Formats: sequence, structure tokens, C-alpha cells
Amino acid sequence: MNAGGGTPAALVLEDGSVFRGLRYGAAGRAFGEVVFCTGMTGYQETLTDPSYHKQIVVQTAPQIGNTGWNDEDDESSRIWVAGYAVRDPARVPSNWRSARSLETELERQGVVGIAQLDTRTLTRHIREHGAMRAGVFSGTEVGTAEQMLARVTESPSMTGADLAGEVTTAEPYVVRPDGPVRYRVAAVDMGIKSNTPRMMAQRGIEVHVLPATASLDEVLAVEPHGVFLSNGPGDPATTTHVTELTRNVLQRQVPLFGICFGNQILGRALGLGTYKMRYGHRGMNIPVMDTATRRIAITAQNHGFALEGEPGARFSSPYGAATISHHCPNDGTVEGVRCLDVPAFSVQYHPEAAAGPHDAAVLFDEFVSLMEGAS
Repeated sequence: MNAGGGTPAALVLEDGSVFRGLRYGAAGRAFGEVVFCTGMTGYQETLTDPSYHKQIVVQTAPQIGNTGWNDEDDESSRIWVAGYAVRDPARVPSNWRSARSLETELERQGVVGIAQLDTRTLTRHIREHGAMRAGVFSGTEVGTAEQMLARVTESPSMTGADLAGEVTTAEPYVVRPDGPVRYRVAAVDMGIKSNTPRMMAQRGIEVHVLPATASLDEVLAVEPHGVFLSNGPGDPATTTHVTELTRNVLQRQVPLFGICFGNQILGRALGLGTYKMRYGHRGMNIPVMDTATRRIAITAQNHGFALEGEPGARFSSPYGAATISHHCPNDGTVEGVRCLDVPAFSVQYHPEAAAGPHDAAVLFDEFVSLMEGAS
């Protein structure tokens, strides 16, 4: 495919590496943290996941865009990635649900991308040297390597980035189940995906999605049977408001469930630290072990920060005993926390998992059981 009409483009990393290709999507320049995603499908869900805010996503799958773009699979109201890098864009989309091509949608939403570059070499570079600041340049924005690198090094780092407030809902809204309401949940939106309240609604939960700035009084005004902490972008160390809100919820022993960014927030509320991973976990094929049952789930993930701790370790918190409940057998990363004296648990992965896998969907049922036990 002659992406972008053959317009030259470049991806420049903060260590000075330059990867050349062709414009894909909008022309211009974009800056963010360069990361790679190993999902072989689900690119529309990836692009519209708010957790990718301020990141330039490199797709490791060699061909992207085969199924085009439809109007049903978005995980939020817009594309959130800062930039996009693919190897071989599909020449023509082929799917009965496709409304337009992926490149057309990238252009429509102003997303600067690059195609026809060596994504295998780029991915290996990120694995070896870590995720880092980068810039995508195309058309008239392509300059000398020195000029482009100077622009990249002026851009902000992901460490210390407070981004949840940039992706959260401006106003509260409610997602209701089709049938009778069994429970009400206050969901704190730090970058929630559309499929999350949808899956809770399928279980009879009325989901009140609240901004990340919601106060304890606003949460309690919902009269919730449970509180949910969503996924989201940025450095969890900066999200002090939601961490304090979580402490207040734990103190009142309201059942609590967190995923991804919410796992890091619960961990920090319990006294654990967080750190930036070398290149993170982003994809749909990441194994996670439940340390109690030794059972493995294949999970969807998107995170560049993680909780400190050892698999299976028990620790004391201001709210009683807790344990590191899940870990990744690939690298030992903490993948879940469970409180033993208050009704709260969290996982680092995405049980809503659009576009899959669905091994972890049962965690929503576990949240229902937690609320049922507290009733």
C-alpha cells in the first residue's frame, strides 16, 4: 500500500534512533511515549482505549486495518493514542461491518501515524532500551534528525504524568441493566472503557459512572452496594485524590473492585509502592497466575506502571491483612491484590477484554458475590 500518498514520515526516539517510513493517517507531528502492543486483532478497541492517552502505539502484528473501522466497537468517544505506527496497512478493508478504512478514521480524528517501517526492529529496540519519549513526523514536519530529536526531548515524560483528569467523564452518567436492578455501583472513571459498565449491566448492576474528581459524598450519594476503580493512563503516584477516596471507601468497608490503573490505586491505598516498568504489558495474550489456585488466565493488559511486591506475599495495611493475589509468570509482575479483612480486591488486567480474551470475565461475578455477601 502506498500509505499517505507516499509522503515521507519518521519516528524519532529520545535516544536518537530514527525509523523512516510513510505517512499513515493525518499529516503533522505528534509526541508521546512509544510503546508496543502485541494484540493481533482489536486495533479499534486499542486506539479508543483511554489508557493509551499520550502514547505512540506500535502494532507488532505486521498487517493492520484488514477489517476497517466500524461504528460499534469504540471503547470511548474518540481515538486517544498520541500517534500510531504500523508495518503493512491493509490496501482495502474487508469486513461486512466496516464503514470506512482505518486510515480514513485516523485522518478524520487528526491522528498522526507512520507506516512501512520495520516494526520488528523497533519492538526489539523498545524491549531492550525501554519505553521512552518519541515523536512522529510527516510531510513538512520532517526535518533533520537533530531538529526532530530536539522536539522530542522537549516533550513531557510519562513518569509523573497526571492524565486521569484528561480522560475522565465531564459529567456523571448511568448505565442501567435491561432487567431488574440487583445492585448499584459507583464507578470512578479514570479512563473507563465502554465494555466495562456494559458487562456489569449484564449482571443486573446499575452503574453510576462518576468523574475522577468525585468526592466521597458524591460517591456515597449513589448509595452504592459497591465501588469500582477503572483503568486509566498516567503515573499512579500522581492520582492522590482517588487514592484518598479509596482509603475512605475501605474504611467504610464498602465492597470495592479495581482493574488496571485501579489495581495500582488500591495497592497504593494499602501502602504499596509503584514503579515504572521497562516496557510494560500491552496486548491480549499475557498469562496471569492466581497464587491461591495456581490457575492461569490469558489476559488483556495495558499498563506501564506496576505495584511493588512478591507473588503470594501477605502484608499488613491500615485496613487489616492483604495479599498479592495474582502475578505474571513471565516476569513476576504483581497482577492482583486482595484484602483479607475488608471486602476489596483488584487485578492489573482487563476482565472486560474487548476484543478478548474472555478468561477473566468471571471477576465481575466475583464482584457481585462480594456485594451479595456484604448485603
